[in-house]
Amino acid sequence: MKVALVVQRYGLEVNGGSERLARQVAEHLMPYCNVEVLTTCARDYTSWENYYAPGLALINSVPVRRFPVRQPRDEKTLEQLSPFILGHSHQRELLHEMRWMQAQGPDAPSLFWYIRNNHQDYDLFIFFTYLYSTTVFGLPLVGYKSILCPTAHDEVWLRFDLYRGLFTLPRAFIFLSSEERELVHQRFHNQYIAHAVIGGGIEPMRRHGPPPLAEDYILYLGRVDLSKGCGELIKAFQRYRAETNDSLKLVLVGQVVMELPTDANIIATGFVSDEARANWVSYAKVLVMPSQHESFSLATLEGWAAGVPAIVNGLSKVLYGHCVRSGAGLSYASETEFVMALRLLRSQPELREKMGAAGQAYVTQNYSWRMISQQYIEFLRGVYETVYQPSPTIPRATA
Repeated sequence: MKVALVVQRYGLEVNGGSERLARQVAEHLMPYCNVEVLTTCARDYTSWENYYAPGLALINSVPVRRFPVRQPRDEKTLEQLSPFILGHSHQRELLHEMRWMQAQGPDAPSLFWYIRNNHQDYDLFIFFTYLYSTTVFGLPLVGYKSILCPTAHDEVWLRFDLYRGLFTLPRAFIFLSSEERELVHQRFHNQYIAHAVIGGGIEPMRRHGPPPLAEDYILYLGRVDLSKGCGELIKAFQRYRAETNDSLKLVLVGQVVMELPTDANIIATGFVSDEARANWVSYAKVLVMPSQHESFSLATLEGWAAGVPAIVNGLSKVLYGHCVRSGAGLSYASETEFVMALRLLRSQPELREKMGAAGQAYVTQNYSWRMISQQYIEFLRGVYETVYQPSPTIPRATA
């Protein structure tokens, strides 16, 4: 069985939840089936500038076929359209949404031509994340043998009419959580399409050398972005420091796409290697996840895999559900509640240790890659059979 994974960006240097998930799935499916990744030459989603060479390459033994982006992200059109689209939903038409999609990109027509002209070389296609043109324009070309992993959360884009048709086209869905499944079914009423809740696998988090920082710190993993709640996180942390005089630091690990305050207690590392990432995670006192728009949150589960308790935005149903099921995190719905949660965990090391152990058990029982890989393969085989099973023989009419 040959499977193509389609994702907007792919590479060891790429920092993004959906992209990281796609890379991990590709690498862990390699022992079981023939895998190839179809993606763009871009590394940065804010510009879609071509960074990688087009053509076929191997990344951790995975064949990756890259296609150039024709033109960069159209920021001018996005700036013109976004206020109207977001503020006038009753006047918004499909044409406006399509113009927004084309401006957002990535604009990679050679990728779509390749899928159209070579689809017969692949048995199944898995498209990662619903949001970008790689899925919006690519999936309809092979809908009958496609699987969509939407990585959806409750955001305004999900309510665009242009996605209504898209979410009825795949042969099947893979959801990362039961909360994501419920959201998609409620929005699109497509329960009749085959689906599975599989989630992502979590690698064991091992320390690589001494602590990366002498002082105690709490850790945020992911893109440092206002849309991820990082502005509110920084404000809440600064309030905690002002109220407690604690020497605790806040470390932000990931690509920075927002302006950060000048504050010696806030450390932004930028993108780091997987080993460095594991080191930052394993020595953290608490992992914080301020985003209310999550479909799974690999970062939170990576923290738990290292025995680190979490403080998460309770407005995210996915994060709240993880915390309830695991007993490994505290949730908050306001700045005051964040400060209270951090005070509690800083003052009770025994509680931190207990919650961290609960997190490790939760990840081991539900999200080991051995378990996730088997779930993927079993589901892919089932979808394959529905696509390629022989058509029933229709008896001839007799006189």
